[in-house]
Amino acid sequence: MGDQGHFATSPWRTGTVRLEARFDMRFQVEQATPMLMVLRPRIDVRQWIMKDHFFIHPDVPVSEYVDDHGNRCQRLTLPPGPCQLSGSLEASVAAEMPVDRSAGFVPIQALPDEVIHYLLPSRYCESDRLGELAREIVSDSEPGYAQVERICQWLSRQVAYRPGSSNTLVTAREVLDRGEGVCRDLAHLGVALCRALSIPARFVSGYLQDLDPMDLHAWFEAWLDNGWQGFDPTQAGRKGGRIILAVGRDGADVPIYNQFGPLLIPQVLVFSVKRLDG
Repeated sequence: MGDQGHFATSPWRTGTVRLEARFDMRFQVEQATPMLMVLRPRIDVRQWIMKDHFFIHPDVPVSEYVDDHGNRCQRLTLPPGPCQLSGSLEASVAAEMPVDRSAGFVPIQALPDEVIHYLLPSRYCESDRLGELAREIVSDSEPGYAQVERICQWLSRQVAYRPGSSNTLVTAREVLDRGEGVCRDLAHLGVALCRALSIPARFVSGYLQDLDPMDLHAWFEAWLDNGWQGFDPTQAGRKGGRIILAVGRDGADVPIYNQFGPLLIPQVLVFSVKRLDG
């Protein structure tokens, strides 16, 4: 199942890079624990997945389904004892994040049905409480791309990006009060501010080439009159080399894993990305 939306400009207009991404997760499990994971890459027009391997030890049954956002979700039950989940993939992706600064605002009555829910407040994006701030940030910007770009610039200046500063999901308002956060936090606030201006926005998780320190990354996309367009307030310019794992209303829709039972903390949790074509 592919992504049903359309996207800003050709994803290949700026050229491509070939990337290899890997993950390794290890747990000591006390009792049989059902898990729901989002660890395999999204089938998306902006990336060509050439290899995709997923390993579990000990071997247990795994089922996969596609959720309402088009993400590939894995269901499994980890048995008691040491467990390891690992994977690797190779993908061809855009070398730079595509941009179309002429993209305009889409009136609510003209939005596709499948985009509407990205306009509503969600658990970690309280857009209904941020309208005044959003209007102040965009000021006299032209509706559409210019407004989202202004939000992205404001986030880069006003919210300190501090990798490792938070291990728990917090809301956009909490990020605003703290004045700092991890990539996930800035993405939540960006999504909420866009929605406060009636611009549909969604949370994105994935791999980013040369991220320092290396980890999974998060950014956001806004729906404009040319489709979904990506924005990342934590990175300078239009840095590409991104492999998308999942999209959702906020981080609650795209966790690395959800567990059902006693708390499981990974003893090992490693992500890596390297370029294969130069």
